[in-house]
Amino acid sequence: MSQISISVIVSTYNSETWLRNVLESYKYQDYINFEVIVADDGSKESTKELIDAFKVDYPVNLRHIWHEDQGYRRQRILNIAITEAAFEYILMTDGDCIARPDFVSTHAKYAEKGYFLSGGYCKLDMPSSQAITPSDIEQGNCFNVKWLKSKGQLGKKQELKLSVGDTLANFLDVVTPTGATFNNCNSSAWKADLIAINGYDERMQYGGPDRELGERLVNYGIKTKQIRYKAICLHLDHPRGYKTKESLDRNLAIRKHTKDHKVIKTRYGIEKLEKESN
Repeated sequence: MSQISISVIVSTYNSETWLRNVLESYKYQDYINFEVIVADDGSKESTKELIDAFKVDYPVNLRHIWHEDQGYRRQRILNIAITEAAFEYILMTDGDCIARPDFVSTHAKYAEKGYFLSGGYCKLDMPSSQAITPSDIEQGNCFNVKWLKSKGQLGKKQELKLSVGDTLANFLDVVTPTGATFNNCNSSAWKADLIAINGYDERMQYGGPDRELGERLVNYGIKTKQIRYKAICLHLDHPRGYKTKESLDRNLAIRKHTKDHKVIKTRYGIEKLEKESN
């Protein structure tokens, strides 16, 4: 297995219950050559206190990158985290995604120059999400189909993701009709490639900024590799009060421009090449 060094970037905003379980899951990875960066879009002091408590005996370096709450600026804090990442390879995930023990090692195994990796997730309902405790993560209960079904509803596709072995997972990743897109809950890329395209477009809010970043990576010449059945995380349920029609429409327009004009480097990213107009 490739022993590349990986910076795992976990985005969060005032969601300590879910973040606690997500951070817990990185204590039991079967790979040790990584760091965890919590990219925090302005959470309260209690989130910092939670992270500081984990730091006391965390098995890998745990960092907290925060900026002031000035509304939804998730792409901005992710760009800051990318630039401050210590390692050459970056795994993007969310503060509502519990990582299976082989999550980081799977990304390390399939990382390849000239590619980004596209993972999937096992979507849980609220009863299942709320049932998971730190002990269930340590013991692996939450990745067990029978255990999850005893706590709530689990769709057939989600059950399949948790049940397949390596051979079937490889087959399904080849035949799946789902495109290998960049998604913030489970994707990875080389830091140099993310810097080359100027990171995330900070004009974008909820609804596709990760996909748009992946589309610019492809315009840059990066190929995609599907690992949606091999790299598994559990997506915890939660409301999405920040989802608005206005942001979705604006994001679709930006993505259309990226596609039509084969945009590689956003002018509104890590480096500000143009001032955003209101």
